[in-house]
Amino acid sequence: MNSFQLFLSIILFLVAAWYAWRYYDLKKRVDEYAHLARIAPESLPTDLNKIENLSNAVASLKLYFENQLSTLNSENARLSTVLEQLTDGVIIVDANGLIQFANPAAQKLFEISTAPGHSVTEVVRNHQLVDAWRRCQQTNEMQSESVELPARHQFLQLIAIPDTHASGSLLLVQDLTRVRRLETVRRDFISNVSHELRTPLASLKALTETLQSGALSDPEAGPRFLGRISTEVDALTQMAQELLDLSRIESGQVELILAPLAPKGLVTSAADRMRMQAERAGLKLSIKCEDGLPNIRADKSRLEQVLVNLIHNAVKFTKPGGDISLETESVTGGVRFAVRDSGVGIPTESLTRIFERFYRVDKSRTGSGTGLGLSISKHIIEAHGGKIWAESNEGRGSVFYFVIPINS
Repeated sequence: MNSFQLFLSIILFLVAAWYAWRYYDLKKRVDEYAHLARIAPESLPTDLNKIENLSNAVASLKLYFENQLSTLNSENARLSTVLEQLTDGVIIVDANGLIQFANPAAQKLFEISTAPGHSVTEVVRNHQLVDAWRRCQQTNEMQSESVELPARHQFLQLIAIPDTHASGSLLLVQDLTRVRRLETVRRDFISNVSHELRTPLASLKALTETLQSGALSDPEAGPRFLGRISTEVDALTQMAQELLDLSRIESGQVELILAPLAPKGLVTSAADRMRMQAERAGLKLSIKCEDGLPNIRADKSRLEQVLVNLIHNAVKFTKPGGDISLETESVTGGVRFAVRDSGVGIPTESLTRIFERFYRVDKSRTGSGTGLGLSISKHIIEAHGGKIWAESNEGRGSVFYFVIPINS
């Protein structure tokens, strides 16, 4: 080997050694960077000497994924908020029938504290709803089922939707109790108003036909029948007016004239208006008013209308020799009024419905009037920011309460 070849070999050896050192140095830096990425990815350095491009690229990817994760977390938070606030139940079920997720509404509807991890059968506990879910799993088609739960006085509707991606299903549970109750109220209202109109209209028809048959020329029967026609027309007019008043009150078109009002003066005025009617019915009407009651801000004529209506009902449904008492007392934030009677009472199942338009408890409590008084009273009290309710023992009398806030 001559000197030139030796020199070239030395140069090649030095170049190879330099590249080997660079390789091992770079590998060491990359290994250290990888180790740091594994143990502390949140604090990765950037612009590392000799691996600037790699560290910058990783930092860019890290920032990108952080932004994506932040967006997903934000969307998940919004979705979670929506699911938590939904009044409808939402349940996610896997292919094995185990619940993976249930929002608070679903757990409340099925009265279970923790639904995830339990089977659909354990949570739903109704064979009709479970069968709907099973049909959904078998047919891979949406299924719907509505059931009544008599023990809880509740109507539920379940909609089972197949999940084509995870082979599970999505269950939507809706509480239709209020909708069914409103349907019942609407149906009863139509039935009741038809009944209330049918009676005076049939009477008017009969009276008119009698007059047309010759009674009009009868000096005794003619004026009597005309007087009865006038009475029936007045009753229909009153019914129409009260329906109009009720509609205006419900829609907020009636403006209350609020002014400071002494509770004792209010009940005294209402009692004075009804005292003669109570005496004619052989009833004792008394007042029990707590001393030192604060004034309330209220519309005197409207609240007096409520009290007069409640006293009138007490007079109608209390036998001679009975008692009617008007009472007032201070409660937290307001004054409570009560009209107590010793009459026939109200069945427990009717207490929640007596404030509906035209609602009749039974034949023993029917009588003159339009059947709208309690409904109008309820809306007047609620327009004052108060509430009204009744308590009763059938056969022992009733008490109608309402509370008016001091600052209404």
